[in-house]
Amino acid sequence: MNISYDYYKIFYNVAKYKSFTRAAEVMYSNQPNLTRAIKMLEKQLGCTLFERTNKGVRLTDDGKELYEHISVAFEHIQAGEKAVSAKHSMDQGVVSIGATEIALRCCLLPVLSRYHQMFPGVRIKILNVSTPQALKMTENKLVDIAIVTTPADFTNKMRVTKLAPIREVPVCSKTFNIKDEMTVAELADCPIISLGAGSSTFDFYSKEFLKHNCHFSPDIEAATADQILPLVKYGLGVGFVPEQFLESESDIRTISLTEPLPAREIILAQKAGHSLPLPARELVDMINHKYAV
Repeated sequence: MNISYDYYKIFYNVAKYKSFTRAAEVMYSNQPNLTRAIKMLEKQLGCTLFERTNKGVRLTDDGKELYEHISVAFEHIQAGEKAVSAKHSMDQGVVSIGATEIALRCCLLPVLSRYHQMFPGVRIKILNVSTPQALKMTENKLVDIAIVTTPADFTNKMRVTKLAPIREVPVCSKTFNIKDEMTVAELADCPIISLGAGSSTFDFYSKEFLKHNCHFSPDIEAATADQILPLVKYGLGVGFVPEQFLESESDIRTISLTEPLPAREIILAQKAGHSLPLPARELVDMINHKYAV
């Protein structure tokens, strides 16, 4: 049957509110128009859909059967409209981010604080993962954007923006028996605390130690960068942490390297050619405004 969608929309609202008057108010129409539409629908279906009562209208058996199907369809339509609308509104919606711990603390948090103040209706979803995981999730559109640290393998499916350099320094507890200045080779013989294999941090130090003919083999592998400082404080070894992590620390000391290691980069990554929803676009604009050059 080629029945107008508008007829079904009117039927749905009259059945939902059990009143032509109330349905007309909700639909910004008038009662005679709705009455005519229902009569046309009944004529095309060959049945009566409503019975009038003292309080309004009620569905007939045929009307109840039709409403069971129509209501499901309209609720799906409304859910779809809400989901699409949320993508283009800053009053609601979700922005999802895959971020490494270092990138989160050293770059993203100040922007998120301002973003949340400006758009309190937007929910922020942060997945604290490694650089390879964050990039894979972005490529597969499981998150909107990734904020990660180098080194990283960026494919032509990704659009990347350099945000800020990040320099990490070796640190130990003040009671740890170690020299204040060392070569990389000497440091390689010390107990080292680091993120494990598969992280960009592990890859970075493996390559840098190899340049000095040393093997990077951590004695303790932490799950997140946030775990390294507590392990260092308890005298379990030497860890590499960003200088920003040390601003409020007083019970650890920095070790100087005679051959300073290069800085790393914090990177914003997006899926190339993919149009971001408005909440994510606004966040990207704020990040770029603060950091990108």
